[in-house]
Amino acid sequence: MPEPWIHGDAATVVILRDGAAGVEVLLLERPSLGSFAGAWAFPGGRVDPEDALPDHALPDASAEPQRAPLAVRRAAVRETLEETNLALWADSLVDLSVWVPPQRAEKRLRTWFFVAKDPGTEIRLNDGEHVAYAWVAPAVALERHARGEMTLFPPTWVTLHGLLGSETTALVLADAASREPELYASLQLLADDGRVEAVLWSGDAQYGNPASTGPARHRLHMTSLPWVYERKA
Repeated sequence: MPEPWIHGDAATVVILRDGAAGVEVLLLERPSLGSFAGAWAFPGGRVDPEDALPDHALPDASAEPQRAPLAVRRAAVRETLEETNLALWADSLVDLSVWVPPQRAEKRLRTWFFVAKDPGTEIRLNDGEHVAYAWVAPAVALERHARGEMTLFPPTWVTLHGLLGSETTALVLADAASREPELYASLQLLADDGRVEAVLWSGDAQYGNPASTGPARHRLHMTSLPWVYERKA
């Protein structure tokens, strides 16, 4: 099972707009060197001490709040502005999910995902942090990944998968606001050679019990392209 201890918190914003064929999402491309080299991801970053107001503490890494603390929301707004020039309001962010990295990750940041509507202003990337951006339908992004043309990490891939078939931004926001954010505490399933065969989450029969032969599945198969998301009770 994933260890509860983490290094801190981060915030990610899934910014949506309405396109001709349904919702489109904003993805940013990382430079070819450094952390997450060459990957396409949503705007976001680590929660810093200055994100907490004087009368609000930073999130407790050992706690599991149902909704994102104010400091995390403020970090989401700050990071989005720094990375894209898009100005959002903290109270306009809708909680979507919470991601906890697997044990082998070097820097384990609990990351809060939000959804928000595109404010419609001009995008200007922060030099050095990203090299390109794209408004893309979730299905198109996953197709590009399947062809090896776009690098995605599991949280981005699964989030895009969850947006498949979404017709409007308003419907996505309303759906997210109607339920608690889902927790994805990641557990890697390794092949004999040490490669990651799949990532498992709560609800999978082998989550915390590798010997289980039960049929329940909640995992992302990653042995080859295209990746396959499997979820069944």
